[in-house]
Amino acid sequence: MKIGEHIKIYRRGIAALWRLSRDGAAFRFLGAVVEAVTPYVPIWFSARLIDAIAAGQPAGTLALYAGLTVGLSFALGLLAAWFKKRIDVGNFEFSDNLAFSYSWKAMEMSYASIEDRDVALRRERVENETTMGYNFYTLRECTQSAILYLTQIAASVSLTASFFALGSVAVWMKLALASGVAAAVAWQIVLYSLSARQVRKLMSCVVDVNLHAGKLDELIGDYAYGKDIRLYGMGEGLVQKELELSMTWTRAFNRVHLRAGLLDCLGKAADFVLRFGIYLVLIYASLRGEVSVGSIAKYVSCVTLLLSAAAGIVKSITQLAVNNGYLQRYFSWFDIPNEMYKGTLTVEKRDDNEYFVEFRDVSFRYPHTEAWALRHVSFKFKVGEKLAIVGLNGSGKTTFIKLLCRLYDPTEGEILLNGVDIRKYDYDEYMSLFSVVFQDFRLFAVSLGQNVAADTQFDKERVYDCLSRAGFDVRESSMPKGLDTPLYKDFDKDGVEISGGEAQKIALARALYKDAPFIILDEPTAALDPVSEYEVYSRFNSIAGDKTAVYISHRLASCRFCDKIAVFHAGQIVQSGRHEELLADTSGKYHALWTAQAQYYTK
Repeated sequence: MKIGEHIKIYRRGIAALWRLSRDGAAFRFLGAVVEAVTPYVPIWFSARLIDAIAAGQPAGTLALYAGLTVGLSFALGLLAAWFKKRIDVGNFEFSDNLAFSYSWKAMEMSYASIEDRDVALRRERVENETTMGYNFYTLRECTQSAILYLTQIAASVSLTASFFALGSVAVWMKLALASGVAAAVAWQIVLYSLSARQVRKLMSCVVDVNLHAGKLDELIGDYAYGKDIRLYGMGEGLVQKELELSMTWTRAFNRVHLRAGLLDCLGKAADFVLRFGIYLVLIYASLRGEVSVGSIAKYVSCVTLLLSAAAGIVKSITQLAVNNGYLQRYFSWFDIPNEMYKGTLTVEKRDDNEYFVEFRDVSFRYPHTEAWALRHVSFKFKVGEKLAIVGLNGSGKTTFIKLLCRLYDPTEGEILLNGVDIRKYDYDEYMSLFSVVFQDFRLFAVSLGQNVAADTQFDKERVYDCLSRAGFDVRESSMPKGLDTPLYKDFDKDGVEISGGEAQKIALARALYKDAPFIILDEPTAALDPVSEYEVYSRFNSIAGDKTAVYISHRLASCRFCDKIAVFHAGQIVQSGRHEELLADTSGKYHALWTAQAQYYTK
């Protein structure tokens, strides 16, 4: 990475740090200045006090210097303590906003990006690196340290400048002092560069190890997997695998940090040798009467702090340079664009309910794949009809629905609503047209009422009505807190665990509560018992009402309730029509599927 790129990423990081917690950043950086200046107060006044004592100054002068030393140190200590409290508050704000930023970004992304495994892995890596203290945490800490060290360097240089101005001090002494400091800084740059290279090598090697270990730990601790892990004796193997990954990381960590420790020892040794040399130079100058006793104490303290600050600033800059790689990856996730075109047209409101949806030569393949999920699909249906979509697993049924709902856009072709490409409609308004129960729907660990309404506030009577229409009213009446009963035990020990079939009914009630013009049901009875399944079928028309209902099912008996059936096979629509006419075509795919299922119900 070039210097210009480092500066650009660093500036962007500081701007983001300021947005995440303005007070936290401001007080942290101001606190660094106060912390840096504090030791120079006693250094300066102590030198003056020693020289005053040596010169036989009156007691009042000595008391003044002593009082200023203690008083200013006390004032700076109080200021630092106040900054510390403000920094603590800023830390909470910073951590919360940083965590929220991931959620906000995820909500802004297109569904295609959310479902993209490469994107998900990048987010996991960025979050893992954040947890380990990289990107913003390192940026914050190292910038604070850099401000502290730069302030110390400026203060040390200011207080030692008088040494180089003394005409009584030999030129070789001045050169020796300046050369020693320069050599120490150069040596630190070399050592920290080597150490940083080792750390970068470590982190690049253990990325996959960290991700896999984290996934295993999450899986082992998730009660949803607990039954299978115990029944099939998988526990020992999973723990052993996690242990192996942990040991791989530990060995790499120890190896790299042992080398870094050896480099640090070399740096410390050189630093102390140099300090000893500086002591000798200053003592020699003092014995020759070229500097005062008080100045000796001042110069020694300032040069010692200067060397520490020089080593610190080199370390901070080196760490910031390494951290810029982590910041770059962090921003690469936040820079993922939402490529879904969001139109501006308002969806037409028609009194005659004459709406038509048309797939016109639509083809689609998922990101990073070569296989076509749909190929040359052309199909038209009228809003208000009941459409059944059938076919074998992997034939493209759910992909068809995702495209209809604009979770994805077609790779080729176009989808029209009333003759207008759906990409031209306002995205949020178009999405509001659909109530969908996907096969892999999710309920949340909040109350039953909130799950149905998909909101924290809801109309109780409307929720009751939707639960009743979905066949969940009897179960709801037995729940301890009614609509306020929490589902699952993620956040509440009194949460209720529900079965798959019950969850499916709640999901159906949620779709009804939204009251959108389109209701789409992807295998809505897959987890229901035969009685509940019959209830859904028999009430299908009343559930859908005058809405457009799109119904995906493997159970072809459900197709009798629909106005039109589309038969998918290998990503294409191979047949369409009503149940009777499709069944009459004995050479068609629908007849083959019907016959295959019917054999289990007849002799």
